[in-house]
Amino acid sequence: MNQKNEKFGIVLPIILLSYVMILLDNSIIFTSTVKIATDLHLNSQTLAWVSSAYTLTFGGFQLFGGRIGDVYGRKRVFLIGLLVFSLGSLMVGISTSAAMIISMRALQGVGSAILAPTTLALLLDNYHGTMRSRAIAAYGATAGIGASLGMVLGGVITSVFSWRYGFFLNVPVGLLMFILTIRFVDDGAGKSGNRLDVVGTLLSVLGLSALVYSIDGTSHQLLALVVGIIALGLFVYAERVVKSPIMPLRLFADGQRNSAYVARFFFIGAAFAYFFVTTQALQRIYGFTPFLTGLAFLPVTIPQLIGALQVSRLSSKIGNARLIVIADLLVVGGILMTAIIGMNRGYWVAVAVPMVIFGVGQGLVLSPLTAEGVANTDPEIAGAASGVVNTVHQFGQSVGISVVVALTSGVHDFSTSYHDQLLIITLIAGLSLLAALVLQGSRSRQLVRDLK
Repeated sequence: MNQKNEKFGIVLPIILLSYVMILLDNSIIFTSTVKIATDLHLNSQTLAWVSSAYTLTFGGFQLFGGRIGDVYGRKRVFLIGLLVFSLGSLMVGISTSAAMIISMRALQGVGSAILAPTTLALLLDNYHGTMRSRAIAAYGATAGIGASLGMVLGGVITSVFSWRYGFFLNVPVGLLMFILTIRFVDDGAGKSGNRLDVVGTLLSVLGLSALVYSIDGTSHQLLALVVGIIALGLFVYAERVVKSPIMPLRLFADGQRNSAYVARFFFIGAAFAYFFVTTQALQRIYGFTPFLTGLAFLPVTIPQLIGALQVSRLSSKIGNARLIVIADLLVVGGILMTAIIGMNRGYWVAVAVPMVIFGVGQGLVLSPLTAEGVANTDPEIAGAASGVVNTVHQFGQSVGISVVVALTSGVHDFSTSYHDQLLIITLIAGLSLLAALVLQGSRSRQLVRDLK
């Protein structure tokens, strides 16, 4: 059943709910790590791998996950992704040892790497024109709201029930999405008949995984960085010569799309670093429990939802590029405000009010960034384009958190450290703003050329 005209039908809810599953797990882990470490007797190094194993496979398999939908059919690949992710979630929930939870988090990451780009590609297959713009707006809003909501749910679930329920919840939801997909999603979407680029696949997985490890790993990071750079260099060369590349290089022939990738990279880096360090600050400076920490992110989540509901109307009036600039300004202002006010002024003044500003900005920015990231692509490369968008998203998250933590690791007073972290995050968000300004300039020049 293909919903392309007047109504979204059931396809968009299937896509968005599946995407939410991934996003929630990515954020729930922030507020659950202390409980996981206690229950499974994990040391700090082993605990770090609970997150790193997921980001390693999620980041490493993104391009592969996007392209196999183009080659073998997105419905089939989407169903496989749902099964892999649901199984991984179940096994994480019943884990009894460090080895088990780390390996199952890696399996979850593979499922996420298949699902994330395929959800966006399915959206592009099933909606066109104005409906596509509205669907992308909903998808982009989901990207932000799911991450923020994960912070809230993570704290509540961990405190009231157990961290395990956050993963068990994925199983019935995943199975429901599986059944609905079989019934309602078009079977022929995205099937090109091309052969999979095996060499490119292997090099992309090796290169991206090594690059993620060089950021999130615990040893031999320099070696991983060298391996990652060499593998990705060979990958780019291979993509130039193979007939059916896993990442068609013509994706990067559009300067506006490239600016959107850069803006998304730095925005996500700033946003997730903000979530990561603020979660710790609330608990260590104010003494919040995981439950209160989760609720403390409501001033982000609610304004974000309100902002996201305005995206379609605003983008049609002022354009995506200008909306991204305005949203980035709000994000920069919200983060900087907390650094200037200081945590000694209390949660409501120092954190909650700036969170509202940050939340509105985040609600406005991700939808137009998603639209610009897949703009001017044809169905043959829609999956690959979606894979690039999600790869940029994942790497931005890993790089942002790692850079902020590394640059402030020598500061032992936590209040001072948090202040410095916020300043660094503000600079990262500022780089997103610069890329957005370049995107706006490109859009303006294109408009002038079209008028001529």
